[in-house]
Amino acid sequence: MSTDAAERDELADLVASTPLTDHHVHGAIAADLSPSAFEAALTESDRPAPSGLSTFDSSLGFAVRRWCAPLLDLDPHASGPEYTARRLELGHETVNRRFLAGSGVTHYLVETGHHTDHLLDPGGLSRLCGIRTSEVVRLESVAEELAASDVAASNFARLFDEALAARAASAVGLKTIVAYRAGLDVDPTRPSPAQVTAAAGSWLREIRAGAPARLTDPVLLRHLIWAGVDTGLPLQIHTGIGDPDLRLHRANPLLLTEFIEASEGSGAPLLLLHCYPYHRQAAYLSHAYPHVYVDVGLAVTFTGAAATTVVAELLELAPFGKVLYSSDAWGLSELHFLGSVQWRSALRSIITTRVTAGDWSLDDATRLVRMVSEENAARVYRLGGTEGSLS
Repeated sequence: MSTDAAERDELADLVASTPLTDHHVHGAIAADLSPSAFEAALTESDRPAPSGLSTFDSSLGFAVRRWCAPLLDLDPHASGPEYTARRLELGHETVNRRFLAGSGVTHYLVETGHHTDHLLDPGGLSRLCGIRTSEVVRLESVAEELAASDVAASNFARLFDEALAARAASAVGLKTIVAYRAGLDVDPTRPSPAQVTAAAGSWLREIRAGAPARLTDPVLLRHLIWAGVDTGLPLQIHTGIGDPDLRLHRANPLLLTEFIEASEGSGAPLLLLHCYPYHRQAAYLSHAYPHVYVDVGLAVTFTGAAATTVVAELLELAPFGKVLYSSDAWGLSELHFLGSVQWRSALRSIITTRVTAGDWSLDDATRLVRMVSEENAARVYRLGGTEGSLS
């Protein structure tokens, strides 16, 4: 069985026109960037590139020059210097509007806990490009804000739960970065009240002695995670790829297996973010446990033309109703745009291959595209007609 040219065109049109919900994303930088600052934002490394090397010379850099350059009125594959000069000429507001509007995303679920001083907040994104937004709250940020107040250790757990409830009331989901702060191999059990109070006391004393309010205590992190589960909201969990603050071998999602089993009856969906290079392991977890969902956000953007391979490997085992789209874009609005471009390219390649081979029907391919593009996110996050902002 083979598909004819008309069917191939139909598949391409389907992928291109289906709206996307980006279920994990950050804001765009609302400032003009020098060439060096732009290049620094093209990598997950927090170190400068070696002398004489450019971050444009990467899968992501090539993708920016190929797919983003035309939106800035440049030829595809324009040079890096030409690109950054044109970006400055247009100004950040025009650049951000073009890339955000060009993404084909109709709903951004914006995580607001990571270096937000110079980023557009959810309302700012909506006002700039007319795209619906909702907030995802980072658990660790809520705790760190609380610790900066005059809170007593004996009241920490109660006041954190109250602060989280207040933030969660207007949010569609929560997120934890325990992978960065302690690793995913932390004790998966819920800590006792006495353990939380003792850990809070130690942490608060360190802060009042001048230490930064950066939460790394595994007992407190466990309390945060279980408090998040108790809200019933979807809980996003960073796994896999990240910057060098992460220890990648401790970010393997398989390390969450006992926690996944302990939280199975909670009613809170668990969203495994990014996952690369452990995306096959994450696919297994989504296959085995009903409340586990996966994406390959960040990896889709950073792997450039190889994104098709990454997405295909995720779909080998992950149930199609468990896969969501994410860009994990932060800072550069090019990343919001490229996540969409490369996700769509990967889907188009995969479904065309399967339908052409007769493995999938055209109707089944159509259902898959709609599920992974927006329907799964709408179901998991309970996205009705009132959540989010568009102003």
